Amino acid sequence: MRAIVITKPGSPDVLQIAEVPAPVLVPGEVLIDVTAAGVNRADLLQRQGLYPAPPGIPPYPGLECSGRVAAVGPGVTGWKRGDEVCALLAGGGYAQQVAVPAGQLLPLPAGVSLTDAAGLAEVACTVYSNVFQWAALAPGETLLVHGGASGIGTFAIQLARATGARVACTAGSPEKLARCRELGADLAISYRDEDFTEAIAEFTGGSGADVILDIMGAAYLLRNVTALATGGRLALIGMQGGSRGELDLGLLMRKQASIRAASLRARPASEKAAIVAAVREHVWPLISDGQVTAVIDRVLPLAEAAEAHRLIEAGTHLGKILLAA
Repeated sequence: MRAIVITKPGSPDVLQIAEVPAPVLVPGEVLIDVTAAGVNRADLLQRQGLYPAPPGIPPYPGLECSGRVAAVGPGVTGWKRGDEVCALLAGGGYAQQVAVPAGQLLPLPAGVSLTDAAGLAEVACTVYSNVFQWAALAPGETLLVHGGASGIGTFAIQLARATGARVACTAGSPEKLARCRELGADLAISYRDEDFTEAIAEFTGGSGADVILDIMGAAYLLRNVTALATGGRLALIGMQGGSRGELDLGLLMRKQASIRAASLRARPASEKAAIVAAVREHVWPLISDGQVTAVIDRVLPLAEAAEAHRLIEAGTHLGKILLAA
């Protein structure tokens, strides 16, 4: 089969399409003929040599995909050849085929095309597990989403709004701010021109955000804690602004706030399966009835993976970029 290989750590140009061995199914896995794969910032880190695939996982990037079931391994029930699915992966999505534990498969939500579904699994599982399962965002509470125009951000805005929360977000251009408002953000803050701590304080009457979903890490750490409400929860899922920051523990204690840093990739298959099952129960119905949609910026051929990475690094995209296998 063809897959995108990382010839050496480096720039997008190190991504090359090549012939590689096809996956071999083991018990409990399903083989997918890939229709499309989602491109995520974690893939850029892997390309740079900073986020290697876990042991036993294909070395090709790609943490989510959509496609059709080609074969089922021993012990798999509930799926059959020809089923249209999307899947949460630990790697290997930039390929024509990928093997995945059966517990990480999801059926296509009603009304979503097979290609667009490639942009759902990673964002849905990331947002739901962090904002709802851990941070327990409740109706009437305020969620602040950093990177509101990203794939994660566009999904988080819609899901939080659909479940009765108030939503604020940050973004970097008038076009992106406008799109965030269209998706349901009550407040869209320009991180280039505004101080989000002041904007959140004004928006909440001084109480602060109950939950913050953060992709920036160190650069926003102190300001995020400042922006939290008493009892607030900061869910850290990225480090685009660095991995080492300064934290005022006294402020954190006075606010009785919590911080949690988490990623999906390294979690055991059983934990991922539990998250996927919860997403299927609680999130998929909201997608099927149109309250939450996949926001797709563009679809590129698999051979143009390098260009997809350049676009994400430039930060001009809005929503997800997909690769069609």
